[in-house]
Amino acid sequence: MSHFTTIAVEIKNGDLLKQALEALGYPVKENTLVRGYLGNTVTAEYVIPMPNAYDLGFRKIGDRYELIADMWGVAMNVEEFLGELNQQYATKIVLESATQQGFAIEQQEILEDGTVRIVIGRWN
Repeated sequence: MSHFTTIAVEIKNGDLLKQALEALGYPVKENTLVRGYLGNTVTAEYVIPMPNAYDLGFRKIGDRYELIADMWGVAMNVEEFLGELNQQYATKIVLESATQQGFAIEQQEILEDGTVRIVIGRWN
């Protein structure tokens, strides 16, 4: 019996998802198996291999990604992890969009409360 749980996330861009995961310090494997209880596996586009053999995976469903993992064995606070991931992903989206529109990233910092502050500019 599979213990895998899926959680819908508001992430559409796989490349930026991978960059966000790596920026958070997670190693990412592409197009591989997510390991769970009793050796059960599912395939996902992006996988964070975990030392306890209960991996986190992200697979594309329609135009979005979902988190898939055996939550019984995941040794982390998934809510906190998704909060950090969403913040990092949103930062990547803003930076990419600003650059594509011809803006320069003048400053980026993380404030004491965890807020990311980005200053962009463009000379005419």
